[in-house]
Amino acid sequence: MQLEKNQDIELYIEDMTTDGEGVGKLDGFPLFVKDTVIGDKAIVKVIKLKKNYGYGRLMSIIEPSKDRVAPKCPIARQCGGCQIQELAYNKQLEFKANMVKNNIERIGGITEYEMEPIIGMEEPFYYRNKAQFPVGTDKNGNIVIGFYAGRTHCIIENDVCYIGSKRNADIVAAVKKYMLDNNVSAYNEADNKGLVRHILIREGINTEQLMVCLIINGKKLPNEEAFVKALQATGKIDSIMLNYNTQNTNVILGEEVRLLYGTPYIEDYIGDIKYRISPLSFFQVNPKQTYKLYSKALEYADLTGNEVVWDLYCGIGTISLFMAPHVKKVYGVEIVPPAIKDAKENAKLNNITNAEFFVGASEEVLPAYYNKHKDEYADVIVVDPPRKGCDEKLLDTIVKMAPKKVVYVSCDSATMARDIKYLSENGYKLEKVCPVDQFPHTCHVESVAVMHQQDLMM
Repeated sequence: MQLEKNQDIELYIEDMTTDGEGVGKLDGFPLFVKDTVIGDKAIVKVIKLKKNYGYGRLMSIIEPSKDRVAPKCPIARQCGGCQIQELAYNKQLEFKANMVKNNIERIGGITEYEMEPIIGMEEPFYYRNKAQFPVGTDKNGNIVIGFYAGRTHCIIENDVCYIGSKRNADIVAAVKKYMLDNNVSAYNEADNKGLVRHILIREGINTEQLMVCLIINGKKLPNEEAFVKALQATGKIDSIMLNYNTQNTNVILGEEVRLLYGTPYIEDYIGDIKYRISPLSFFQVNPKQTYKLYSKALEYADLTGNEVVWDLYCGIGTISLFMAPHVKKVYGVEIVPPAIKDAKENAKLNNITNAEFFVGASEEVLPAYYNKHKDEYADVIVVDPPRKGCDEKLLDTIVKMAPKKVVYVSCDSATMARDIKYLSENGYKLEKVCPVDQFPHTCHVESVAVMHQQDLMM
């Protein structure tokens, strides 16, 4: 059958991509269709054709998959934040575990290792401790607060996110009422005019502390006292802040913040370790699953208390401080200076004295340190890189330092598999991998893997 653009066809969805798009084939020709799940039979409009594949738009479901469920969120399809909310949660876990397994075996070329069951959530909703609501106007000039539609900067009005805090809706409503009552303008990206750009809400999941930060295109907020009172009327709030961002940019936060009420931070825990969180701090958005992820990394490290550990791409030191009570010494490396400042402050907050932190790119700091201290030994090296994975220069230095174990924490199993292949070709053997569902209803999955030095296994 010869496909043509704008043609409507009947398609059975037999697979899904790592982006959550359904995949169906017509006479062997694959079509990628957003908003479909494995097992759907659908009417699809062909919207783009390439030489070897094409894209389709879901028009209607003829026969739903047995694993299709009604999304909890009424704007899930338009929003794009939850790409697979229509897929039953147990099948989401299966999909993510298979993604990790396939990447390790296809990209990493490794088949002999232990794949542990994926760690999911008992309640896969209301788990995010951070929300960022863009503020703008509709075509009639009315204030709109919600979320960007998928792959656009068009705001879909919405104050309820079913993977965010239950308090978000009341806070968003309070901000909107304050803006209307005080004639406060919303930001317009097109001309870089208007005042209120975003609402940032951060919550301590374990402490129940709450922060609200208003990002404005200026230095002054009209009637600040009324703004604070409007927020306080929604319930207990521990921190109310302003962030100034006057740049014509897609970056949400500016560098300067000002405290309006309470403390300039909130606190939360991962395990027994307490962290202070400011508007500019990086902190894992799902602390409950992060605890499970780090606990698995700690299990894989198999520490006795006498080890020297390097934590590369350490961020604010979450893994470093999590492991510190179980080791002799831990070194953390991170390229972002404010993150290292937070790491040092969090170490003091928890009376941790055996953690030392370095500012710089891991692929620069570790080789430089190794070249100056070749007699020093690393028992365990932990890496938690960004999505692009580890730099090959860093992997080469890890091989030269020859730690007994490498624990790899990953937000992208494809680049993890690539790096595991490099290490496996240079003296290390993959022992175990465990996926952790850090972001239910999205396509993202975290993983932790452990590799052992082969010489020690002989």
